[in-house]
Amino acid sequence: MTGGKPSEFILKNGMSKFLPVDEQLDLLQKGAAEIIRVSDLRERLEESRKTGRPLRVKAGFDPTAPDLHLGHTVLMRKLRHFQQLGHQVIFLVGDFTSLIGDPTGRNITRKPLTREQIDQNAETYKQQVFKILDESLTEVRYNSEWLGKLGYEATIRLTSHFTVSQMLERDDFHKRYEAEQPISLHEFLYPVMQAYDSVALKCDVELGGTDQKFNLLCGRELQRHYGQPPQIVLMTPILEGLDGVQKMSKSLGNAIGINEPPTEMYGKLMSISDDLMWKYWVFLTDLRQSEVDAMQAEVAAGALHPMEAKKRLARTITEGFHGAEAAAHASENWARMFQQKGESEDLEEVHIAYADLVGPSGAPGGLQIRLPKLLVQMGLAASGAEASRKIAEKAVKLDGEVASNALVPIPALPARLVVRLGKRAKVGVVG
Repeated sequence: MTGGKPSEFILKNGMSKFLPVDEQLDLLQKGAAEIIRVSDLRERLEESRKTGRPLRVKAGFDPTAPDLHLGHTVLMRKLRHFQQLGHQVIFLVGDFTSLIGDPTGRNITRKPLTREQIDQNAETYKQQVFKILDESLTEVRYNSEWLGKLGYEATIRLTSHFTVSQMLERDDFHKRYEAEQPISLHEFLYPVMQAYDSVALKCDVELGGTDQKFNLLCGRELQRHYGQPPQIVLMTPILEGLDGVQKMSKSLGNAIGINEPPTEMYGKLMSISDDLMWKYWVFLTDLRQSEVDAMQAEVAAGALHPMEAKKRLARTITEGFHGAEAAAHASENWARMFQQKGESEDLEEVHIAYADLVGPSGAPGGLQIRLPKLLVQMGLAASGAEASRKIAEKAVKLDGEVASNALVPIPALPARLVVRLGKRAKVGVVG
């Protein structure tokens, strides 16, 4: 797990002894975009110290896709921080709410997944989340446990606590309504169902992205109706991808998957800007805010080079997902490639059929491939247009030489090509 430290609470006479509240808040407030409300969180942490009762903290994840990237882990890491401080964290799999599909940020009705797709994705989520959370200390729940048993009458009673006007206060619903775009009735049920999750689990704290604010506040409202203390809401910002501009997304080609090989993960992290590096330190590591601030001050004072700070970041994150040995090897390979101008020993190999890359015949008996297609097939460019642009910018190297043509001759099949785009490199085996 990234960060190195195990749980930071201790047990004495069978009773949890939590850190002082200010020390807990130093870690919990790191990277938080908004907390509703900090005074309530402080009060509940103080009560927890007095009684020895850990807070119940949950974050829900709808298994809508099989693979997670670092952007998804921002909430998981905040769960980990609560876990490190001795509180009970709940990893909630939204297998029932996935049948509805969260309409957040959408201007059309989301197509519901099948039960088979949801179950398959949920299994991969569980395998990936425990690269961050301590499995032995994590409560894994599925909201079908209670939502699947509500029945029609109970669902009607549940929805009676909310009004249509309240639902239309939600930004994406309001925009769609004003634009006369259709809103299906079942979409109104999503925030209601998510709110009931908090009631069923008796949550003290719920985590979510800033785009989830409406849903999270619905949880507070519904808990009041059920006579429970309203949960504290802690929201984290949406993390930018490698381009430093748009939300991290695999579809945009700016994501770092948590299952990517260590050399690939390390290299991508070294490619981010110095400004974005500090956001990644805050959101993707377990350092306290005060520690990140101290490192940033060192860089500003000239006592620490930004490149060294970025190397620490890349190694810290890579180690968290792949272990210390793999991270050290990835660091050495990166240095060999980009600082010592040497050749990497274990670049990821991508095998591609010649038929997928074929270009027009060159000299008699000659073979040629289309370089833009090669870049896309190797995952170094998101599209042919992007690949062509990078070639025109002289940003692509083949076997150490700058590539300037879209058509590349190869001597024979199979061909082994070291392809480098910016700071990322792979070996393409064409056959």
